[in-house]
Amino acid sequence: MKFFTKEVKIALVAIVAIVVLFFGMQFLKGLSLFSTDHTFFVKFDDVSGLSTSAPVFANGYKVGVVKAISYDYRPDGKIVAVVGLNKQMQLPRGSHAELASDLLGNIKINLMLGQNPTDLLAVGDTILGGVQKGLMSKVGDMVPAVERMLPKLDSILTSLNQLLADPALANTLHHVEGMTGNLNATSVSLRQLSASLNREMPAMMTKANGVLDNTQQLTGNLAAIDVAGMTASINQTLANVNEMTHKLNSNEGTLGLLMRDPTLYQNLTATTASANALLIDLKAHPKRYVHFSLFGGGGD
Repeated sequence: MKFFTKEVKIALVAIVAIVVLFFGMQFLKGLSLFSTDHTFFVKFDDVSGLSTSAPVFANGYKVGVVKAISYDYRPDGKIVAVVGLNKQMQLPRGSHAELASDLLGNIKINLMLGQNPTDLLAVGDTILGGVQKGLMSKVGDMVPAVERMLPKLDSILTSLNQLLADPALANTLHHVEGMTGNLNATSVSLRQLSASLNREMPAMMTKANGVLDNTQQLTGNLAAIDVAGMTASINQTLANVNEMTHKLNSNEGTLGLLMRDPTLYQNLTATTASANALLIDLKAHPKRYVHFSLFGGGGD
């Protein structure tokens, strides 16, 4: 009689399948297939949402999983979570744990490590656990401040309603509407002016270029003038004028004597008067001064 009958083979396959299924479930839960980690215990007052295979983090890095959760039926009524941590993970004395929730609502344990890295907990020791304050807890802490602000908000809303009910506000808005219309009209005028300037700008630029050319030509002509020569001629002329003025102011020369010597002036005046009298007598009695004879004879 053979031992490995058909029924035995079926039973062995079923046992292997159950074992594989068990370890597969453990693996999918995040638990180690073989217990090679260090076990610690965490006491909580409330573990709402925490489940087996929940991750355990230290400084944001996953260092273990929750292996089991049990209720302590002693009077204190604590709930104990059994966590398995990586062997390289060491817990300083004074460490504690906090339950936290991510954005999807999944519960995890955050280890808050103690400050003394040389004083370590032994494997199997128990640490205290609590609940991390989440967003709702922070909102709850803000409620008193919000309640204190409500009267002020009510006063502000009342003042705002009174302001909105004031007819002056409607008039102001009406004037603002008129101002807006005027600004629109001004904007249209500015656009038209800008378009006109754009059309006339080429001609203006041409005229400006012509003026610049004339200016450059004038500048060139001015640069070509012999300023030094002109200055020398003017200085010479001024010197001559000064010399002539000096002579006029002195007793030298006829003009100087005429201007400075009264006797010469009086003699010249007398001579002029005599000449005038002679001319008058000449015109009145020309025969006294002109003798004409056809035959060359003399006589008065």
